[in-house]
Amino acid sequence: MQPSVAVVNCPDYRPVQVRQSLEEALGLLGGIESIVKPGQQVLVKLNLVMPKSPEHAATTNPVILEWVVRILQAAGAKVILADSPGGPFNSKMLQRAYDKCGITAVAERTGAELNFNTSEATVPCPEGKIIKSLRVMEAVLKADVVISLPKLKTHGLTLLTGAVKNMFGAVPGLVKAEYHVKMPRIKDFAEILVDIALCVKPRLSILDAVVCMEGEGPTGGRPRPVGVILASADPFALDVVGSELVGVVPQQVPVIACAMDRGLTAGSSDKFQLLGLAKKEWPIVKDFKLPLATFKADKGLLGANLPDFLAAPLEKALRPKPVFIHELCVGCGDCVQNCPPQAVKLVDHRPEVDLARCIRCYCCQELCPAQAVQIQHTWLGRKLFG
Repeated sequence: MQPSVAVVNCPDYRPVQVRQSLEEALGLLGGIESIVKPGQQVLVKLNLVMPKSPEHAATTNPVILEWVVRILQAAGAKVILADSPGGPFNSKMLQRAYDKCGITAVAERTGAELNFNTSEATVPCPEGKIIKSLRVMEAVLKADVVISLPKLKTHGLTLLTGAVKNMFGAVPGLVKAEYHVKMPRIKDFAEILVDIALCVKPRLSILDAVVCMEGEGPTGGRPRPVGVILASADPFALDVVGSELVGVVPQQVPVIACAMDRGLTAGSSDKFQLLGLAKKEWPIVKDFKLPLATFKADKGLLGANLPDFLAAPLEKALRPKPVFIHELCVGCGDCVQNCPPQAVKLVDHRPEVDLARCIRCYCCQELCPAQAVQIQHTWLGRKLFG
């Protein structure tokens, strides 16, 4: 059976427009009643990668969230809002993210519950290829239904982040760093992201492509209006459509490539049941800025299926490195705290990186509040890929 993906116009975040677009998208998929039953506890999985206000286009937009909550409540559901942002998973950090991202205000207006349960649990992952058990937020297990609200953005490690990558936030706090350390190669990390999505099994994903992020995402890029909302019960199909919307060949996205290898998705939206806008009506962005060509090397390696004894040294030779802009640095130490292999240290209140230990996960760039980390390419990488 072909997966269904709804694509509807939503040119801006005016509440009336967002409500209309969400109701249209959900209606095309059979209505919220086909997903949620009265009395069920629904965990809305947010994207709160770091405390940033909505205009940066880095996190779940509060207008979309509010109308999702209201639609769920009208269906008789109890709604809990949850995520595990980058860094330690504790109540103080959660409150900071909820406040800065506009989530606290949504909870106050709607009566939805903010999750402050910072316990974790281990669950089996029988469909996993890399991991057979997964440590997740306990709140995920207590919910009857998980609904995901990702944002379509570029990403310094996975090229794009959407519905599948958003499930990584179900993994609590610094446990995410352990997965980065265990799987430093992009392909292996992408396989873990697929495993997590298969394990958590969101019942519905609603992808915000009203205003995306291009450039140095997922936190340091630029807002880029696209003007649509997408929804599907299939996060893999949703990401394929999302990549096509911003002019990226789906197979070039490591997560999608891994999902295709497993037979979890097709590599083209032509294989899906597309609802709402016809494909010829999509506002495809042909000049969407990607993260400094970071992935061209890895895309080539993924596509070539080189043996490890060739792929590993090539990948090492071509991988960019993080560079700290000390003039912009505020000395907060977030890069030190959030570095999975502990390759960053502060010297005279300024960060320095041990490149021999660096696994190129770019968490330092992703979570820097001052955008003081840039990704610099090797001489060979610049010559080969521009």
